[in-house]
Amino acid sequence: ARCQCKVAPRERMNCGYPGISAVECRNAGCCFNASVPGIPWCFAPRPKRVRKICPSDPQTRINCGFPGITAADCESRGCCFKPRPAGVPWCFYRRVVEE
Repeated sequence: ARCQCKVAPRERMNCGYPGISAVECRNAGCCFNASVPGIPWCFAPRPKRVRKICPSDPQTRINCGFPGITAADCESRGCCFKPRPAGVPWCFYRRVVEE
């Protein structure tokens, strides 16, 4: 999560209080960098980068449609469509994974 703390000094959002220690700051889930005076040293990390993927394991599919939904209807909902195997949803939600 180091790269999440690469935030330009002028873009830092304060995440602590004046005089907060590096340990207290990091324990709060924030970034600490005291190299630039006059800006927050304890600041919020950048949001995690995530991607939505179609899960490969049929058993983890979460139904996003209805029996007989077409691939076009399913994909227009932003979901995944795989018409196999039998007994699992063919139209299913994407999973969010961290990059």
